[in-house]
Amino acid sequence: MFNIVIFGKPGSGKGTQADFLKNKYDLYHISTGDLFRKNISNKTKLGLEAKSYLDKGDLVPDSVTIKMLENEVLSNKDVNGYIFDGFPRTLNQAESLDSFLVSINLKINATIALDVNENELISRLLDRGKINNRSDDQDIEKIKNRFNEYNTKTSILIDFYQKQDKFFSVDGKGTVDDITSRLFDLVDSLI
Repeated sequence: MFNIVIFGKPGSGKGTQADFLKNKYDLYHISTGDLFRKNISNKTKLGLEAKSYLDKGDLVPDSVTIKMLENEVLSNKDVNGYIFDGFPRTLNQAESLDSFLVSINLKINATIALDVNENELISRLLDRGKINNRSDDQDIEKIKNRFNEYNTKTSILIDFYQKQDKFFSVDGKGTVDDITSRLFDLVDSLI
């Protein structure tokens, strides 16, 4: 079983590339955004708890997010591996994910960051905001705030996974096909 964490700043193409990885390697894609939407729409206990935080404009606590993720993994055990997209975002989440996976005899095999400079990302996000009418992608200050969140919280994970020899960076600039090809070459070299 091969398990990947994919991360990068907003607009780096994580979701797009996770879909390509899922299809090529027959992996189960777990996106925290999708998990929240699924649990909220199905009115699960965890979904209702998450919704109560989101309705107040608060972040969903790690304990709720982690439990949703654990339930999703345990409900989908007969797979070739997982792609974790949007999780972990903090050191606490990374440590919790490692502990959970060890408890079921699994591990993260690779953490792959899509590396794109912020000016390119701002351009991508503004374009996405216009196309998809996403307000969070149409305001440069909101975009920069999301970059700041990433830089202060998520980038710490680079060191965490480097210490485990599981961190890899892929150039996230160029065409979608170029980026996909670089990702496939990396994963092929690791399997």
